Amino acid sequence: MAASVTDELLQLNQTLLNAIISGDWATYESLCDPSITCFEAEARGQLVAGMAFHKYYFDLPGTPQKPAKVVTMSQPHVRLLGDSGAVLTYVRLNQSLDSAGGPQTSRVEETRVWQKMGGAWKHVHFHRSTHT
Repeated sequence: MAASVTDELLQLNQTLLNAIISGDWATYESLCDPSITCFEAEARGQLVAGMAFHKYYFDLPGTPQKPAKVVTMSQPHVRLLGDSGAVLTYVRLNQSLDSAGGPQTSRVEETRVWQKMGGAWKHVHFHRSTHT
């Protein structure tokens, strides 16, 4: 049973990442709990709560980013927390083309927390670390 839950969570997380890079707010919003919290570079070290902060980035001109990107979870690890919680950790690889049309890859480390609510998994917290 744990393997199927792990597979389901990895698939949900990949759907979330695809929504982020494609600018698909409806899918992103459907996967997240409205009270989601996060630490990420854009928050400048502050804990952010709620969806409004994230919606701003989805609404920016040029979103989704062109040319199209590909996002991959490298070395994903799922830790189940009973029947209703999970922590996913992985290195996120973002592939895209630079302004000259050449391929480039960036990386960030991510931890995402999922919680089962009302029978459905919801994304409730994430922490993203970037390196320069």
